[in-house]
Amino acid sequence: MVTHPMSLPAATGAEPAPAPDPLALALAVLPAEAHPADSDALDALAARVRFLVEADRLKAVLRRTKLMDGSRRENSAEHSWHLALMAVVLAAHAAPPGTDLVRVLGMLLVHDVVEIDAGDTFAYDAASVGGQAAREAEAAGRLFGLLPGGEGDALRALWEEFDAGATPEARFAVALDRFQPLLQNVYGGGGTWREHGVTRAQVLRRMAPIERGAPALWPLVVALVEGARAAGHIAPDAPAP
Repeated sequence: MVTHPMSLPAATGAEPAPAPDPLALALAVLPAEAHPADSDALDALAARVRFLVEADRLKAVLRRTKLMDGSRRENSAEHSWHLALMAVVLAAHAAPPGTDLVRVLGMLLVHDVVEIDAGDTFAYDAASVGGQAAREAEAAGRLFGLLPGGEGDALRALWEEFDAGATPEARFAVALDRFQPLLQNVYGGGGTWREHGVTRAQVLRRMAPIERGAPALWPLVVALVEGARAAGHIAPDAPAP
């Protein structure tokens, strides 16, 4: 028998139901002997895992800076990993000696987590930079608030310490956050500097925290910038009035 077209169910256009949460399903069938001693501990474990799942979204946040081979833009998770590696490799150049490397690593791992909600802000875009603090503060409240008890407060404190740049650890972390994209642009033939007509003076202003947080790197920074200027990868400064 042929079914008349009018008898077919109409398309509703409704969104498909969301997939079940694997964590919720796993917790529901967790054997009794595998449960922590109290339900609060289990809730805390679930909150930590949910935060880590949410943190995976940082891999989808694209920065303006490209990989050194120029093949694509790097994402914020790759940037954070690269900074953490730099902190270990360049620890001998932190100032002063004895800077707490573990604290530096903590800051570098969380400093861009807020970009999951706030997005990446291009350092040379004055309009975007103007609203950055408010966007990121709101994002910090939601994201670090996913963690249980004071754990979120502890990570937010690291994020705020990095942002303030007042401690030796924060100054070193910020220095690395400037040094990494410098290398990306130098080895990428100018990268975002060329794309956006960034001048030598703008680059040096952006790199200035390196002189305080890792002063041993500063002569190298200046030499790299001058080399990029000579190669035409940085726009010339405006003539003095």
